[in-house]
Amino acid sequence: MTAYLIDIFENIKSVMSYITIIDIFDIIFLSIILFLGIKLMRETRAEQLIKGIVLLGVILFILDQMQFKVMGVIAETFVNIGILAVIIMFQPELRRILEKVGRTTGMSKKLPFLEGAGAAETAKANTAINSIVKACENLSRTMTGALIVIERQTKLGELIETGTYINAEPSAELFGNIFVPNTPLHDGAVIMRNGLILAAACYLPKPAKEELVPKELGTRHRAAIGMSEVSDAVVVVVSEETGVISIAENGKLTRNFSGVTLRKYLAERLIPDTNENAKKSKSGKKNRDKTEANVNKENMK
Repeated sequence: MTAYLIDIFENIKSVMSYITIIDIFDIIFLSIILFLGIKLMRETRAEQLIKGIVLLGVILFILDQMQFKVMGVIAETFVNIGILAVIIMFQPELRRILEKVGRTTGMSKKLPFLEGAGAAETAKANTAINSIVKACENLSRTMTGALIVIERQTKLGELIETGTYINAEPSAELFGNIFVPNTPLHDGAVIMRNGLILAAACYLPKPAKEELVPKELGTRHRAAIGMSEVSDAVVVVVSEETGVISIAENGKLTRNFSGVTLRKYLAERLIPDTNENAKKSKSGKKNRDKTEANVNKENMK
């Protein structure tokens, strides 16, 4: 037994002697890529396809090793066209992965849905946010369904073309007219770009994990989740059944917003300087309080 363990140790030592630092990094990078790939594909239709492809590949490999001639030819053909077939079958999932990678590597500190980051753009952003909040409060009270997509870095030109082009200044009254039931622009989503209502009655994609979306959520909420999965847009939804205001972002739906919390959320997401200024303000206040306390102590002495 001891000799067997020594033999195993010597074999491992022999293999390790050929491994360089480049090989170690190569293994680490490959592991990270595989982990991220599995994470992105998990709980989607692609997961079941991958399981089927792996199982079929194993069966064909076994049959090939057993010297089945016809199966050997099929296995060889399967390997030759397998990569192309995977790309074709997983095209929607691969597109989502590439879009997600592009969003994470292209983060900007400027206003995400406005061109520029000056005082005029900030004022324009606040006007748009106030219009959205007031409209959602009104629509929530009357239980009128609404779906508002706020474009950020990911451009939504393909979806804008499915709707009616408007390109108008946002206002609560305009949102109210658009989402009046049984009107031509009621169905579909409003898409905003650069602080303007660019288009209405736009069709949005379905969520990749539609089977995991709670059944009580309607078409608007599902469309909002699907839109947030394929872009960095902030999607605001008003339920027609309950009047509840929700927001979809990064594939997740958050519900039960009030006018105050909705305004705060949109300001944090669409005007990043809001967070920085708030932090600076708090930091400045703490420093002033410390300074005043030190002065008071000195005066008391």
